[in-house]
Amino acid sequence: MSGYPHNPPGYGYGQRPPPSQPYSSAPYGSAPPQGHSSSAPYGGAPPSSAPPYGAPPQSHSPYGDPNKPPKDNTPPSSAPYSGYPAPPPHSVGPYGSNNPFATLTPSIFPPGTDPNVISCFQMADQDGSGFIDDKELQKALSSYNQSFGLRTVHLLMYLFTNTNLRKIGPKEFTAVFYSLQNWRAIFERFDRDRSGKIDSSELREALHSLGYAIYGPVLELLVSKFDKTGGKNKAIEYDNFIECCLTVKGLTEKFKEKDTTYSGSATFTYDSFMLTVLPFLIA
Repeated sequence: MSGYPHNPPGYGYGQRPPPSQPYSSAPYGSAPPQGHSSSAPYGGAPPSSAPPYGAPPQSHSPYGDPNKPPKDNTPPSSAPYSGYPAPPPHSVGPYGSNNPFATLTPSIFPPGTDPNVISCFQMADQDGSGFIDDKELQKALSSYNQSFGLRTVHLLMYLFTNTNLRKIGPKEFTAVFYSLQNWRAIFERFDRDRSGKIDSSELREALHSLGYAIYGPVLELLVSKFDKTGGKNKAIEYDNFIECCLTVKGLTEKFKEKDTTYSGSATFTYDSFMLTVLPFLIA
């Protein structure tokens, strides 16, 4: 028996395809392609001599000699904590926001948004405020057989609004819907036995198709984390697959903001590291 629920009328919308994937064909984490800047992940064409992701830094690394500690790791004399530099004047929040608790800017539906998406949002926005909260988003998604726990909903809101306010507007809601549609299609594509679950090798292929090259211990850790049996079945169901994708996407996006040369290495301050990781632990 298939592990997928029956799709209600209108699922998939039918009026327009989901937008093209925001990821290139070259997965982040793999060696950058040669001579084709258009296929380089996150828009930048890496230099032809750039090492594969995860490879040891070269002597010409922008971070200096790999055998010497970076200069900015030396705490100034005014640093309040031993071993850590003093916090910057303005902490960098998620995706460039200076404050992860900043006010969410009101938005509108993008031109050409499917009427079903608009109707779904308006039904959830009962007070007409132009925003819906986490429980309203959870209910709106469940009306399209997209049933998620609040932790997954919180991750969705964090990644698509750039804040921890747990409110979402029309533009962000539309992006959530189309992304979930895309991810569901990918999950069903790699769930070849129609069991409603994917194993570690299928998960690796699914993440690779999204642009992330995940292997070895990291892949096994993801399976162990998102397997509802605690890793016994070594398989992930659809709702946990979405949470897994959100985690990989979010952490990779934050890392690549610092990895501007596509070297597979990045430098974080203590404060920015905490702001990167904690939202995924406390969602």
